[in-house]
Amino acid sequence: MTNLRISDMAEQNKPCEKAMQYGIQSLGDAELLAVILRSGTREANVIHLAEQILASHPIHKGLTGLNYLTTEDLTKIPGIGTVKAVQLQAIAELSRRMAREKTKQYVRMDDPNSIAEYFREEVRYLEKERVYALFFNSANCFLQDVKISEGSVNASITSPREVFREALRYGAVSVVLLHNHPSGCPEPSETDLLVTKRFKEVGELLGIRLLDHIIIGGNEYLSFAERGLI
Repeated sequence: MTNLRISDMAEQNKPCEKAMQYGIQSLGDAELLAVILRSGTREANVIHLAEQILASHPIHKGLTGLNYLTTEDLTKIPGIGTVKAVQLQAIAELSRRMAREKTKQYVRMDDPNSIAEYFREEVRYLEKERVYALFFNSANCFLQDVKISEGSVNASITSPREVFREALRYGAVSVVLLHNHPSGCPEPSETDLLVTKRFKEVGELLGIRLLDHIIIGGNEYLSFAERGLI
């Protein structure tokens, strides 16, 4: 029954008790969310509330849906107020940061795949284009990545000024540009090609080499360097 209180459940079925006895990995997705949410409503216990959350996005179901649900979306669910909505968004953000932290040590300027892997979880759920710049020093070591701009559904706005100002700030000698295509197709537009050419020219004047421009679309990426476009 959906309104069966957690306190009335058998001990082995309560999420926290189950986790302590069998390990956190024994919990299903809804049970894991229930541990964080802690309480449900009069009409639905916390596990059922978690199941409602996981099924609430019209397209993306399950845990993936948490990456697409806004605060407004979440607070439309009975039993989810602003605080719980923020908690759920924090879970999604933590998962993205953990994924990036795990891959950061493998980022190499000569390996577009490693760069794409580093950013994949960060940008794959975005509904707008976002531009990042990655900076490397003279020893080819990864220094820092910086979000440069965010645009509309199919266009981002950036200029060499913002990118190379940050490059000089970090003492970088080379730069990799990266942005996402919300459409899921990583093929470059005419604008992408023109912007890359302009960045390369400005970089040469400043003595800061543009190594690559990577576009991520869904689970795929395109490297200008690998395509011979830079």
